[in-house]
Order: sequence, then structure tokens, then C-alpha cells
Amino acid sequence: MIVVALTDSDSYLKWGAATLDRVVPHDERHIIVVANPVMPSPTQRAAALATTTWAGRDADVLSADEAVERVRVLGADAVLVAMRGPTAALLLAMLAELPRRPVLWSGIPGIALPARRKALVYRAQADLMIVHSHHEREAFRALDRVEGMQHQFALTSLPFLDRRPSVGDDIVFAAQALVPATRVQRRHLVAALVATAETHPERRVVLKVRAQAGEKQTHDERWPLDSLLPSVVPSNLVVQPGPMTAVLDRAGGVASVSSTALIEAVARGIPALVLGDYGVSDEQLNGIFESSGLIGSTRDLEAGRFFEVDATWAHRNYLHDAGDDDAHAMLAATVEQHANAPIVARSARRSTTGGRLRRAWDRRTALGRHDGRAWGTVALAVGVPARALVRAARKLKA
Repeated sequence: MIVVALTDSDSYLKWGAATLDRVVPHDERHIIVVANPVMPSPTQRAAALATTTWAGRDADVLSADEAVERVRVLGADAVLVAMRGPTAALLLAMLAELPRRPVLWSGIPGIALPARRKALVYRAQADLMIVHSHHEREAFRALDRVEGMQHQFALTSLPFLDRRPSVGDDIVFAAQALVPATRVQRRHLVAALVATAETHPERRVVLKVRAQAGEKQTHDERWPLDSLLPSVVPSNLVVQPGPMTAVLDRAGGVASVSSTALIEAVARGIPALVLGDYGVSDEQLNGIFESSGLIGSTRDLEAGRFFEVDATWAHRNYLHDAGDDDAHAMLAATVEQHANAPIVARSARRSTTGGRLRRAWDRRTALGRHDGRAWGTVALAVGVPARALVRAARKLKA
């Protein structure tokens, strides 16, 4: 089986490569970054691939059209579309139009709960959707039934989970772009990190960041935590980019508002702490951790208190037995079915009002200056003022 992963951002590159390693480790695999506004830098690509079989190598960076042509030339049996929603929708549609189309599979890296309609709408043309927990499969199946999309959901453990024990005592905070959401809250968090370092001078306090200045991420980070640090900080408070695995190798406790790093820590037997200071809810992306036994506050962080996970919660949420995984079997069966009797390409669920101009708009907004087609410029010239008028009209009605 020939399998290709098409990726767009740092987190999707990491997830795409690791998912190929976990689900199709013995097949012919290729990984491509599609040029787009948030594509990872060479440093980010190296970090994303560091814990995969691509370590020490780089992914090819191709335009969307070149990537689809590569898939055609390779004769790919399956393509993992590991991309943010709008880019995923675009590439799924392009791949679905190939004369010999491959089986299309997709998913969301990390914690994908709460299940959101847009996640399915953008990936409506995927033959198979990857989920990472029993809870995710339940939630997405229920939403899928309501939406009438009839997706298949295949289970596999989070692909970058590592079961090796840590050998260090660092206090690690895993930063995120979206939460906490306000500048005031982020300053409060930074103050807590400084206080933690002052209270525990014998331990390193590591602020683990996703990107360095100027690098793009899957989600824009308006106020990077490291930029809010005071000019003078305790010498044991350090900012560290790079692979999460390397940070966890030395961790004695891991805290975050909602990062998947918490799951990675628990998998390695490292005590964890979900900071509930800013709320525990779907809006804070940490509602999933209710009943986990991990929720505390910045006061716990400053005291160096971390918790053990509830076993029942863990089995339902990302830490199930490896024998429960069925993604490889489902993908192989779908590829075999498609080879014997081609599966009809699934229909897109996004609006196509506007015809060719709408398609050009969707392409340009997904790919930005990497679009490469003149129609994208025309679509922007027409679409930007038209969208402004629509929004103004909605405000007047409200």
C-alpha cells in the first residue's frame, strides 16, 4: 500500500508523520508540506519530525497543484489529509477529482473535543476519519448522525504518545496559542511561572513554547507567553522550543490549561496539573478534563503540586489499551474495497454559491500567496468588499 500524508502547519506535520508511523508503519509512506501561509519553518519541520521515522530528513514542500500531481504519479492508494479545516477541504476536493482517486482519510491532531460541526464539514469528502479516544468516537458519531454525513470513524492512540518514564524533576508548563485568551490572564500565568521558579530554586521551571519569534503556528498566538516575561527572571526559569518529547524526558510535573502535553505526560507516568484558574469548559478547551483528577490552580503550580490521573477517565479519554485501535484494519479494508469496486467520491458540504469565483476564493483564502492562480486575485478583489457589505448588513439587522 502506498500512503501519502499532505500537511500544512507544524502541528499537522507532526501529527501526520506520527500517524503514518503508528497506523501504516510497514507500508510505503511519503510526507509533503503544502505551501500555505502557516507552513512550518525548517526548524519547526525538524522539531515536528524529530520523534518520527523521518527524523534527520525534511519533508518536501510543494504547491497544492504539485502535491496532487505527486499523489497521482506515485499511484497512492491512500492519502492522509492532515491539515487545518479550510486547507483540508480544498485538498480533499482536488484529490477527489483525480481519475484514479485514492482513499481519503483525515482527522484532527491532539484533543478534538468538544466535537464540532465544522470539523466534519471541512472533512466531508474524507472516506475515513481518525479519532483518538473512545470518547471522541462517541461524540463525533453522535454529531455525524445529526448532520447526516455518514462518516466512518477509526480509532488509534494519539500517535506521539511515549511510554518511557521521565528521568528528571523539571516543572514544565506547556504553552498554547488560544488559552488563556486575554492579555490579563496570560500576564497572571506568567507571574505564576515566575513565582514557581522563585519558590523552587532547586528545580528548573520550563516554559515550553510551540514556536519562536516569527514562526507560524496552526493557531495565531496574540500574546506569546515568553514575550510577556519580565526583563529579569529567576535563572532557573527557561524558555524552551523544540520537540515536546525532549522536554518530557526531564519532567517531574507538567502543567497546562488544556494542552495534549498533559496526555503525553500521563502516558509516561509524569504527574500533571490542569490549570482551572481561567475556567474549566469547552471554551477553555479543557472541559474534557472534568473527572480526570488533574484539575487544580496556579497555587498548586507554585506549590509544586501535581496529580495522578483517574484510571476510568484515562481509559475513555486517550489512554485506552492499544488493542482497542482499529485504524489500520479499517484503512486497509477501505483501500481493498476501493480497489475492487471504486467507492464513489463523497460530496462536499461547504457552500458552493458563486461557482468558479467561490472556488477561487476558497482556494486563495486557504493558500494565500501560494495559490498561484490568477482567479484567486479576481476572487479577492470581488469577495473582500462583498463580504464586508454582507457583514455590515447583518449588523444593521441585529
